Amino acid sequence: MCSMAKVPFTPDGYKKLKEELNQLKSVDRQQVIRAISEARDHGDLSENAEYDAAKNRQSFIEGRISYLSDRLARAEVIDPKNFGDPDQVRFGVFVTLADEDSGAEVVYQLVGEDEADIEQGRLSIAAPLARALLGKEVDDDVVLQTPSGQKEFVILDIRAVAS
Repeated sequence: MCSMAKVPFTPDGYKKLKEELNQLKSVDRQQVIRAISEARDHGDLSENAEYDAAKNRQSFIEGRISYLSDRLARAEVIDPKNFGDPDQVRFGVFVTLADEDSGAEVVYQLVGEDEADIEQGRLSIAAPLARALLGKEVDDDVVLQTPSGQKEFVILDIRAVAS
């Protein structure tokens, strides 16, 4: 897990991970320590569900702190606004696609793995569609092999900021 490869982030994604790490360290960690202490005060730990739950929560929190600390230490923040509107799809940009079968339009921002959220239109740079889009230009066709067959898209727009 601790390879030294850089991890790309948008400025927003980096900020959100820093906020989560701060919350875990300054609030959640203290709360779980109190919960463990209170559960210990209830006596017999072998049959104490609160103690077990608090220890499990503590394990999750410490693991998440370790993971986030590693990711943030290796973060490379890339702000697409620094480059103006791009000619080609690259990390951080907003890409408007049209599905060539249905004509439906969708907008995705290409983001780091830790900030991906397809429901919010944030597509991981590691996703097959994102990899197929990289380097393409407006009006280019993108063919993606999916489990249900081939999907074809055309790139309608590429922007550094959401429109």
